Amino acid sequence: MKFGWQIVLGSIVGFFGAAFGSVGGVGGGGIFVPMLSLIIGFDPKSATAISKCMIMGAAISTVYYNLKLRHPTIDMPIIDYDLALLIQPMLMLGISIGVAFNVVFADWMVTVLLIILFIGTSTKAFLKGVETWKKETIMKKEAAKQMESNGNSSADVEYKPLPGGPTNGPLKDAKDCEVTVFENVYWKEFGLLVFVWVAFLVLQIVKNHTATCSTAYWVLNLLQIPVSLGVSGYEAISLYKGRRIIASKGEDGTSFRVFQLVSYCTFGVLAGIVGGLLGLGGGFIMGPLFLELGVPPQVSSATATFAMTFSSSMSVVEYYLLKRFPVPYALYFTAVATVAAVIGQHVVRKMIIMLGRASLIIFILAFTIFVSAISLGGVGISNMIGKIHQGEYMGFENLCKYDV
Repeated sequence: MKFGWQIVLGSIVGFFGAAFGSVGGVGGGGIFVPMLSLIIGFDPKSATAISKCMIMGAAISTVYYNLKLRHPTIDMPIIDYDLALLIQPMLMLGISIGVAFNVVFADWMVTVLLIILFIGTSTKAFLKGVETWKKETIMKKEAAKQMESNGNSSADVEYKPLPGGPTNGPLKDAKDCEVTVFENVYWKEFGLLVFVWVAFLVLQIVKNHTATCSTAYWVLNLLQIPVSLGVSGYEAISLYKGRRIIASKGEDGTSFRVFQLVSYCTFGVLAGIVGGLLGLGGGFIMGPLFLELGVPPQVSSATATFAMTFSSSMSVVEYYLLKRFPVPYALYFTAVATVAAVIGQHVVRKMIIMLGRASLIIFILAFTIFVSAISLGGVGISNMIGKIHQGEYMGFENLCKYDV
């Protein structure tokens, strides 16, 4: 590994990508992949593999940071374990499907899908941010009037609402929001998530040692379905019968219809397919999805990152076994992303406490997705034009003839 201007510039871009990506709960892969390809000069496969390492580093440090925090208005962790348990197994299944689609689909199809999807989700997230900002403004004005009627100066108001939260009540003191990591982990739910991770990892490793499209290959692929459906189905049935609740949604998280639960699981698979297809974390879909479900921005970001930690780490182990990336570069950029994620979380959390605007998270989410659409879309279009000039085949590929 040689230090030069490429490494310096790549480190700066990677730093800001990880900082914004960790705060928005999207990982930052949409910024990492173009940076590694265009600035550092890696081929697409190596860039995707190192990007996954960076996403994993940023996600692990963000989760560790979040494990010490409590929900701003409810007495629960900032990570919603029940929501993660419902979505994460389906996310893992979707990633496996998405990786296969990535082989079959032509590059131009992936690029077009990426641009449409990312511009759509970033626009949706931005509008949600504007709506949340307006709610915050109204609440701050109401709080100021209430303080004035009680004889206090409006300058002393420290009302910090949590838009989209179940109570819209004031934030607890920031010092009260921190507890030890062990108090904040729901061990049963965490154990189930680890079980899914281990099961999928074993199936993927064994699958990589079988011939593509052989009987064993398809059996191992199909075995992923009962693992993911079993865990997500257990959580869905528990939510439907009221044995469990998605606490971060408050009263709305206590009763669910079958259609709702099926929709959530379907979106989890969709997030995974998009993540696997584009070589990114599923946070680009999960972040906006959780916001639409009515989950508060802080919880949405923390839970999406938590779920991404499992999927990205599984990809990293697979890529390492396949020798897809040079280890020194991977370690360096993972360290950059890890440090950036913690700094980004710390700075934005202080800003939210100071300004009382949780909508900052939503705007960062929208901005990160939009920048990713421009950067990844630009790289994809450039590659597409190059292939057209060279007269390369641009149709569907045969999965069974693909060599990893």
